[in-house]
Amino acid sequence: MNINLMNKFLNDDSGATAIEYGLIAALVSVAAIAALTAMGGSLDAMFTAVSTALNGAVATP
Repeated sequence: MNINLMNKFLNDDSGATAIEYGLIAALVSVAAIAALTAMGGSLDAMFTAVSTALNGAVATP
């Protein structure tokens, strides 16, 4: 086997970079899910209030 080809293969770190980006994306996803879960009750209350206000604003014929 060619020594230059073997050195090139051993020095290739493109796979490690892809794994790092994957780990960062997973961490961001976990943080987003945690934040939305923590805010879930207040978001539900806000959307319910908006829905109730809009339903009350519609005139029934």
